[in-house]
Amino acid sequence: MNAKLQGLISSIQPVDRTLEPLIVHHLDDLTKPPGSLGKLEQIALRYCLMTGTDRPRLGPKKIFTFGADHGVADEGVSAFPKVVTQQMVLNMLAGGAAINVLARHAGADLAVVDMGVDWPAAARPGLIDHSVRAGTANMAVGPAMSLEEAERALLVGIELAETADTQGYTLLGTGEMGIANTTPSAALFAALLPCPVEEVTGRGTGVDDSVLRHKIEIIKRSLSVNRERMNSPLETLASVGGLEIAGICGLILGAASRHLPVVVDGFISSAGALVACRMNVAVKDYLFFSHLSQEAGHRTFFSLFDGQPILDLEFCLGEGTGAAMAMPVIEAAIKIYNEMATFSSAGISGK
Repeated sequence: MNAKLQGLISSIQPVDRTLEPLIVHHLDDLTKPPGSLGKLEQIALRYCLMTGTDRPRLGPKKIFTFGADHGVADEGVSAFPKVVTQQMVLNMLAGGAAINVLARHAGADLAVVDMGVDWPAAARPGLIDHSVRAGTANMAVGPAMSLEEAERALLVGIELAETADTQGYTLLGTGEMGIANTTPSAALFAALLPCPVEEVTGRGTGVDDSVLRHKIEIIKRSLSVNRERMNSPLETLASVGGLEIAGICGLILGAASRHLPVVVDGFISSAGALVACRMNVAVKDYLFFSHLSQEAGHRTFFSLFDGQPILDLEFCLGEGTGAAMAMPVIEAAIKIYNEMATFSSAGISGK
């Protein structure tokens, strides 16, 4: 493994819980019955622990939407052709996608990152070009990418997180765009949770029953073909993952190394988060999971991974839309913590 990558992964430590009694005491002293704001109080506690302070600060927010194509799309596992990846990335650059609207609503900056879209070379204003290759290879016949390519993609995400931290961002979000990317995501879940393929494979862009059965068989074939190569989380990512998933994984690793909270979007982003957590279990301490996707298998992920989503809006779009919706909830939790009066300061009697 690349020395910088190995060193960064090894450097990530669990959150320091020595501050927890002080944070909980402050939450309980707010002018309300203890625990009456439920998940908002839990979110505030976790944000404080992630950032290592009992005086949390809200700064600018940024969502990274990573785009890439997948060779496994050639197997007919998606309801849409591969060209839709590039068309949707261009739509995002023009400001017309759902993530553009919801990022603006959340007051978050949006970065659209090309990790491996398969399109002709051309200047595309506003696009952050970190393309590793023009889409992955077909994982049903061999590895999706080489170990070196997977490492390069991870390092892109790490560097984006490091730059965002330097620029003063205090909350990051993940998103993606890539036709057929529920297929490698399901393969990663099956391999790394682990669990049966059927339990994590859904309809993606809306395939019918026959295509769903075919998709399950393609994932099983991919895992079988690559089994001898999948001896570590990195090797598994290279074998049956995707370039945008690797970018998400790298962003999460880079952010965790800097105690910078990340809001994980949906099914595909959770696959990237799972790889990162399998590389170092402490990474989980720095993650908020934004929502429960309608994609079959996300509920299985949360059950086996012991995670809890903030929202359930019946989304299954990706792009970072769930992360954009969860960010204001996290901000609300911190504002409650910072701005609400305490019993002692307001002179209100307790029980």
